[in-house]
Amino acid sequence: MLVNVHDAKSQLSKLITAAEAGDEVVIARKGKPAVRLVPVKGDGFRFDTLAHLACAAPDFNEPTDEGELSLWESES
Repeated sequence: MLVNVHDAKSQLSKLITAAEAGDEVVIARKGKPAVRLVPVKGDGFRFDTLAHLACAAPDFNEPTDEGELSLWESES
């Protein structure tokens, strides 16, 4: 499917759907093919890719025990 820039602006949603379905979508400028609209392969960015680096932190509101408190005080 070859569409000019003006038509592509008004039909972008339709063109994206067509490209995702596997249709070849080419956008032309002044009748000459300029770009091809293609779907992104894969799942894209996943927000859980760094989940293995996360750890459970102690509760911020819990009181500090004497051992931890002495470590903090001895470092200053």
